[in-house]
Amino acid sequence: MKYARLTKEQFDELNQEFINFLASQSITADQWQDIKKNKPQVAEDELDVFSDLVWEGVLNQANYVEHLSKNQLFLFKIDEAKMSLIGIKVENDAIDIRTKEGYRWLQDNLLNNDVTIYTSTKAITEDRNKDIFVLIQQGGNITKGELYQYFEKMIEVE
Repeated sequence: MKYARLTKEQFDELNQEFINFLASQSITADQWQDIKKNKPQVAEDELDVFSDLVWEGVLNQANYVEHLSKNQLFLFKIDEAKMSLIGIKVENDAIDIRTKEGYRWLQDNLLNNDVTIYTSTKAITEDRNKDIFVLIQQGGNITKGELYQYFEKMIEVE
């Protein structure tokens, strides 16, 4: 398995897609029940293959990843050749940028001495999707990039 198995909830959401996946391998509903009962390892392998296919589809479309914590914001823009980062750190423990009030404070105080903004760029490895998946495993979320674009306008990004 290249990525991670989908959760039960994700499989439930993708039930029709999983049925289509099995059908593409000429596996009927009855055959699937038989496989689950009599060949559990084959069933596990099918779940893993389907999970990887779903992840590949999602990661192929991903261009932005955000990771928020109480006092740090990591905004990634990913293209084919490089990954750009806008990092923001708030040194004031009273501020939680995950809250509406904390984020508003950040917007109003970008030039405050308690706020550090930095940028970085690194080359994508030969497996772009794996690079993105690592960010997700570390707590990142795929987004449409609104936050990245907002802060990109305020600072110079490489």
